[in-house]
Amino acid sequence: MTNLAQSSNLPSTEQTDSGEKVKTFFDTYFVEPISFPAEQIDATVGFFQKRGFDELASQATAIVLLQQAKLDGVNVFTLLDTLRGLEDLKLSAVVAEVLNYNRQKISTLGYRQQGQSDFLESRNIVV
Repeated sequence: MTNLAQSSNLPSTEQTDSGEKVKTFFDTYFVEPISFPAEQIDATVGFFQKRGFDELASQATAIVLLQQAKLDGVNVFTLLDTLRGLEDLKLSAVVAEVLNYNRQKISTLGYRQQGQSDFLESRNIVV
């Protein structure tokens, strides 16, 4: 067996790995622990479950709202009181906006709204 390492007077060159930044990102992903008081988590999850969200969806949405409230310095119970006054469609829009803000920008959440068309103008369009 031969030794592939050779001694040289030239300065050593570092081997570059094109995926090094990606590896570093995923190695440190979720390293910093996140903690919230149990009453905040229970209240937030319960709020969304009472509004008809599935258990898993309630937990995921609650964590995102808790994180965002912590970043913005807003009391979670004040936020929940504000959301309590919204009707279901407006609540869905607010939740979609907050979730989109915390997602990668390659995709967004949303819902389709039926467009209002003028029947007088639409009858002249040939498809």
